[in-house]
Amino acid sequence: MSDHYETLGVSRDATDEEIKRAYKKLARKHHPDVNPGESTAETRFKEIGAAYEVLSDRERRARYDRFGTDTPGAGDPFGGGLGDIFEAFFGQGSPFGGASTSRGGPLRGEDLEADVDLDLEDVVFGGQREVKVHTAIRCESCDGSGAEAGTKPVGCEECGGSGQVRRVRQSILGQMVTATACPSCGGAGEIIATPCQTCSSQGRTLEDMTYSVEVPPGVDDGSTLRLTGRGAAGPRGGPNGDLYVHVRVRPHPTLRREGDDLVHLLHIPFTQASLGAEIEYPTLDGTETLTIPRAAEPGQEIRFRGRGVPHVRGRGRGDLRVRLMVEVPDDLDDDQDALLRRLAELRGESVADKEQGLFSKIKSTFS
Repeated sequence: MSDHYETLGVSRDATDEEIKRAYKKLARKHHPDVNPGESTAETRFKEIGAAYEVLSDRERRARYDRFGTDTPGAGDPFGGGLGDIFEAFFGQGSPFGGASTSRGGPLRGEDLEADVDLDLEDVVFGGQREVKVHTAIRCESCDGSGAEAGTKPVGCEECGGSGQVRRVRQSILGQMVTATACPSCGGAGEIIATPCQTCSSQGRTLEDMTYSVEVPPGVDDGSTLRLTGRGAAGPRGGPNGDLYVHVRVRPHPTLRREGDDLVHLLHIPFTQASLGAEIEYPTLDGTETLTIPRAAEPGQEIRFRGRGVPHVRGRGRGDLRVRLMVEVPDDLDDDQDALLRRLAELRGESVADKEQGLFSKIKSTFS
């Protein structure tokens, strides 16, 4: 079998655009309709089409560059992989899935990835969000067939339209019949004689698409949501891949997540911590009354049941835990200072003199 790069007349490091231009030029030159009665032209046209089928597909081109063929299992010492060997005994029920990799038919489209940014409110209550992706969609001009309007693909003569070529090989277990993708049609079972001008026989075009993502309540930062069938369309009518959406949660100004609980470090004055208080406290579900107990200690938590993050794999929600952080004032005026000193006197507690600072100590040293 001739080298695909030589068939198209391009170098091995040719870009996708260079390969496409070379294919179009050669396909027009050697098309059977342009060269009626020339059997060599038809053969040459098929070789050009087969070369382009491989080199225009990123995965198949990489496999071809590495092994000299784009046939799955190339380079395998068993000549087709363990799947082929077991298929000889078990048929399509091979535990290694040999039938699925060698069976003809359109290829599945690529999986795609996207990111979605959420607020904490989105995590707690869920909802719809949109993501944009640059993806391959089915070509409208040829309806995904890859053939120009008014024409259609023809069955591959080499494989009889099955997309497979069966060969008898010798292996360590004796004579084996293996099935590999047809080199002429790349496993599609069809040859496109008149490629679609819009998609260049690929059956798909690139577009910017917007999809709606259902955000489940309780989803965590770093999670990945899978949208089945929202990936790239497969070439020449192949099924779509999947879209994987990675979740990123923006930091909340006051709340942080600990498991399915929400934690808020609430700063309160020492007067409220000493005497207790009732304050209006805003939660994600609405305003609640927060009761600070008398003689509250720093780090003490007040819990609101069921006001946290929903359990993804169960019913109910976590809790909202308000952790009290007691603040000591450092900006007392004279009246406030006098009140605290009176309190200390009543409680029999010793405190520093009001003027006992650095300059007071220096003054007392020289007096």
